[in-house]
Amino acid sequence: MTFGSVITAMVTPFHDDGKVNFQKAQELAQYLLENGSDSLVVSGTTGESPTLSFQEKIDLFSAVKESVNGKGYVIAGTGTYSTEESVELSKAAAKAGADGLMLVVPYYNKPTQEGLYRHFKTVAQSTGLPVILYNIPSRTSCNLLPETVQRLSEIENIIGIKESVGNIDQLSQLRKMVGNDFAIYSGDDSATLPMLALGGTGVISVAAHLVGKRIKTMINLFKSGDTKQALDLHLELFDLFKGLFITTSPILIKTALNMLDWNLGGLRSPLSEATEKEKIFMENLLKRYRLK
Repeated sequence: MTFGSVITAMVTPFHDDGKVNFQKAQELAQYLLENGSDSLVVSGTTGESPTLSFQEKIDLFSAVKESVNGKGYVIAGTGTYSTEESVELSKAAAKAGADGLMLVVPYYNKPTQEGLYRHFKTVAQSTGLPVILYNIPSRTSCNLLPETVQRLSEIENIIGIKESVGNIDQLSQLRKMVGNDFAIYSGDDSATLPMLALGGTGVISVAAHLVGKRIKTMINLFKSGDTKQALDLHLELFDLFKGLFITTSPILIKTALNMLDWNLGGLRSPLSEATEKEKIFMENLLKRYRLK
């Protein structure tokens, strides 16, 4: 199974009182799938998953799945730092209609590679849904190594990984070890094009909220052999890719979407709103890319 080349890690909209705005989530999901996205990650870290309750996550999976109506796939972010909780959430996501799961490396408790293997194996085998692993050492303080991913790739429903490791040699080693059928998605928009050259599948993107069609075009150009135009588009979008991460994500992508009248609400504590300086920066960036 393939989830496509552009997967958007969707933000979670809130009402003014801080409760999840399910209707707005449905509207955003439909928009994204009509503007370059093949699939959506719901309740990933971009969706502020650490501050969503178990029930909010399930209700969000159900609401987005209902709104998608076959136009794309819904990948539920069900990874936590507890294997038992990840299993229960994954089972519930399957019942809610999710098409796949994304499991982040357990954060804070720093498992060994054997512990990571057992964790992911246990969660994957608790459900028949396809699983994408998520390696982001900058946030989890734990690096899922290629040797462990290779072992995990032998489990039938673990089909790919979102890699935010930032190490070209590790990515090369990973592709060499897992073979061509295992999907490797860039977890950083700015790394998408370089990762395509290493056999990458596509991107699980934040910037696709704003420029999904252009990201899809860049990937298609590269895969069709037009690497020069793909590079031109990458360089054109590069400042936007990096600009969205001058502070903790998803602060600025949510700020940008609200500037574009999406009315997605604020951020849940402990995240805080963008500073005035950051808001001015984002306003100028949106104007520069003719998004506003």
